[in-house]
Amino acid sequence: MTLFIGVLLAFTAILIGSPLLALLLGSALVIIFKFPSNQINQSLGTNFLQIGIIIIGLTMSASNALEVTAKYFPYISIFVITIFIVGIFLANLLKVDKSLGLLIASGTAICGATAMAAIAPLIKAKPKDLLVAFGMVFIFNAISIGIFPVVGNIIGMTNEAFGAWVAMAIHDTSSVLGAAMAYGGSTIEIATTLKLGRTIWLIPLILLIGLLYKDKSNSKIKFPIFIFIFVIALLLGSYLNLAQNTLSLLESISKIFLIAALFCIGTQINYESMKGIEIKTLSIALILWIFASVVAYLIIDLLI
Repeated sequence: MTLFIGVLLAFTAILIGSPLLALLLGSALVIIFKFPSNQINQSLGTNFLQIGIIIIGLTMSASNALEVTAKYFPYISIFVITIFIVGIFLANLLKVDKSLGLLIASGTAICGATAMAAIAPLIKAKPKDLLVAFGMVFIFNAISIGIFPVVGNIIGMTNEAFGAWVAMAIHDTSSVLGAAMAYGGSTIEIATTLKLGRTIWLIPLILLIGLLYKDKSNSKIKFPIFIFIFVIALLLGSYLNLAQNTLSLLESISKIFLIAALFCIGTQINYESMKGIEIKTLSIALILWIFASVVAYLIIDLLI
């Protein structure tokens, strides 16, 4: 019966097409209908997300993507470094556990749960700390999908400005694209390109952490292969010069995969992680997230 309800909620999310609703319905399946949070493999949401991103690549112009990346990447780099340093400073100031502080700083600066999972074995983070960090990312992701489009509309941001803003300010790729979808227009193309550019900072992060912790056995870089596939899709789509009706179809298919990904991610809510969040830790994550959002907005305002 619970499985039937899950399928029904998933189809409802896809039919309505709301990113925030998809995340909330996935969470409701676990919280209200007691669906086991580990029943849906975590990799399923990731796979849906990656497929959606690759399909987006087919609908984009390679020249436009290159132009956007060249324009913003230096500022994204400054943003990542600044947020990481401020995050470490706040953790030391408020005397938060060193490993937890590194997880929060890395996740906020680069790509949320992905960055946290990448460095956790390098710094030998406790499973409890990783769960707590994931729990906070989940909270801020849900808030971001709901709040950012509203703020963007209130202050009249262009599609480019909003796409660049969410690509820098929001933790996880799934929520960046969810907020971009909610905003509409060409926002999702800008957000996708720049968010993947921000994800590239995983490489220097892993190298730095590996160097500081001097554990060569755990310092292998697992760079997301799908980013390279996305670039190939981008070049292929530009070469084929697809017709408008084909582009519209691909955009619809991509949206289905992204909504499905958010639904699956919503089912990963974990009671243990939520119960383990202390006020002090939540305060650091919240302050750093707000600071990151403001800094990202000021950078975009300077450029546009």
